Amino acid sequence: MKKPSHIKLAGSYKEISSGEPLHDLDKEQTIEVTVRLRRKKQLPVESFTSHQITRTTYERSYAASTKDVDAIEAFAQSYHLTTADVNLARRSVILTGKISDFEEAFQVELKGYQTEAGQFRALTDEVHIPSNLENIIAGVFGLDNRPIARPMFQVAKQQDKIVSHAAAPQAFTPDQLATIYGFPAGVTGNGQCIAIIELGGGFRTADITNYFKGLGIKVPSVKAIAVDGGKNNPSTADGADGEVMLDIEVAGAVAPGATIAVYFAPNTDQGFLDAITKAIHDTQNKPSVISISWGSAEVNWTKQALDNFNEAFKTAAALGVTICVAAGDSGSRDGETDGKVHVDFPASSPYVLACGGTKLVASNNEITSETVWHESADSATGGGVSDYFALPDYQQKANVPVAIDTQFKGRGVPDVAADADPNTGYKVLVDGQQMVIGGTSAVAPLMAGLIARINEQKKKPVGFIHAQLYANASSFCHDVTSGDNKTTSKKTGYSAGKGWDACTGWGVLYKL
Repeated sequence: MKKPSHIKLAGSYKEISSGEPLHDLDKEQTIEVTVRLRRKKQLPVESFTSHQITRTTYERSYAASTKDVDAIEAFAQSYHLTTADVNLARRSVILTGKISDFEEAFQVELKGYQTEAGQFRALTDEVHIPSNLENIIAGVFGLDNRPIARPMFQVAKQQDKIVSHAAAPQAFTPDQLATIYGFPAGVTGNGQCIAIIELGGGFRTADITNYFKGLGIKVPSVKAIAVDGGKNNPSTADGADGEVMLDIEVAGAVAPGATIAVYFAPNTDQGFLDAITKAIHDTQNKPSVISISWGSAEVNWTKQALDNFNEAFKTAAALGVTICVAAGDSGSRDGETDGKVHVDFPASSPYVLACGGTKLVASNNEITSETVWHESADSATGGGVSDYFALPDYQQKANVPVAIDTQFKGRGVPDVAADADPNTGYKVLVDGQQMVIGGTSAVAPLMAGLIARINEQKKKPVGFIHAQLYANASSFCHDVTSGDNKTTSKKTGYSAGKGWDACTGWGVLYKL
């Protein structure tokens, strides 16, 4: 039987910016690839702006179809690939097979690369798919496994030495911040599950126990969930463990009554996306809020990644799951060195709560001053205007400027903010070591803990809060009006002001 011709899967390729190719990629190596499928029908906008839909309704009407899965499996089998997993709700078919068979199936060439980040394989051109699957396949992830994101945390140091809790000039425990900011009292997130996405590192149970006992707070239930071979893999305090422990300890201290489910995945676009869809559609743990403290500038992502992540977040919104995402830690340049402004993704998705950073000074649990976090070009809140996602309806009256370099009328980032300066950071315990850590990484789990409290308070998940937030922000947020995040070589960026701005959004969210 003649096989159908192949066509390009637009947006599936991103050129390698640096790195030396290796010539010894083992083409007989077995790998797993995630094929994302179309929905049965598109999600209506009103499904998450006015009411949430049930998981049953979602799977019946908006998940992938078994007919489309059958078509993918028939294609896979014709190229000696096998099915490792199928999940209709996640719209994902995971295929396994040799690299050489995947190269033939998708008409691509994979090369091995060596960079400072280590060894990985990458595509040399766009993925190609059979023409009869053109309207079925929404994305192909896992052929290319380059590292995609970085954690948004910063350790407080003095003369290159880690600052202890006692030595910190100004630092806070997360529960103290909840009090300072005026989070709802008398609720602990009971009955909620907070999902945390991690692309490296791990936690030690002894640290969690000791940290919460030290705070005099009930030790929350924390469980590790493996995705795509990722696992809870603690190493040293100066690595990704700092991110993992910061996330768990902040979310847990703000909402100790919530269960915390940590989804560990490889740092690839496949691992990142699979962890997100796993958390959204986890029918056992049923997270009502997801915290993400990893990301990268929009320019570093493929179009298929931007689109597929965004569709996953849209699904979360429809199901009533709030997604809190760190906005970045290097100001308006977002880690790039081309002299232009950039915003971080996934914070720039219009379906997530993008979390920026402030510098907080407080005394006796009262705010003395709060300004935009901006200590240096490498220590400042992310924020700006998306060059990819158009201005959403809820921001039409927020006076979002056009993007500085492209003049694109895009999604403004962030939505809200909170303390993130490592010099006024969070007291945490990592691998037995007292540390003070900041970064917008801390704001995402802080907001996740707040949402868990609000969910308990309202006896239902608030889900996609943007329409409510933007319609009445002055009732829900402490505005931050001074400072800027201008960190490009040209000193371009954004300034804070009254109302929404591209440094701290509406300011510090403390209730709904």
